Amino acid sequence: MYKGLLTVVLALAVSLGMMLVSGCETKAQTGAGIGALAGAGLGAIVGNQFGNTGMGALIGGAAGAGGGYLIGNEGDKKDAKKESQAQINAVRDEANTVVINVTNSNGSITPVILRRSGNVYIGPKGEQYTTLPTAENLKPIYGI
Repeated sequence: MYKGLLTVVLALAVSLGMMLVSGCETKAQTGAGIGALAGAGLGAIVGNQFGNTGMGALIGGAAGAGGGYLIGNEGDKKDAKKESQAQINAVRDEANTVVINVTNSNGSITPVILRRSGNVYIGPKGEQYTTLPTAENLKPIYGI
């Protein structure tokens, strides 16, 4: 009776060790691995009560792997959505950014970064322009 349970516990320990050493690339994989281990352990305990530790562990492991995969996959989807939104925001920020190079009296160049918001361009000091300013417009503020 305890021999079957001991076998399952040993198999679970080896599986857990292998999972920790190999690692998982996605939350779905991690969830499936953890779910399988937890399910197999619970299944073995329940199966032991009914005299079939191995079958309980097998069914519990399969159910746990499926459930863990589904939960982890939802986490992967949320992460992908956040990453996609971050990329969209970066492209949007880049599209709404203009750099005007102001040539100074000593020949050096001062880049002035303007951010477009609707029909208004906003300078680094918070000043607003209704049209895109030229380097000559910006020279009195940012030139040397």
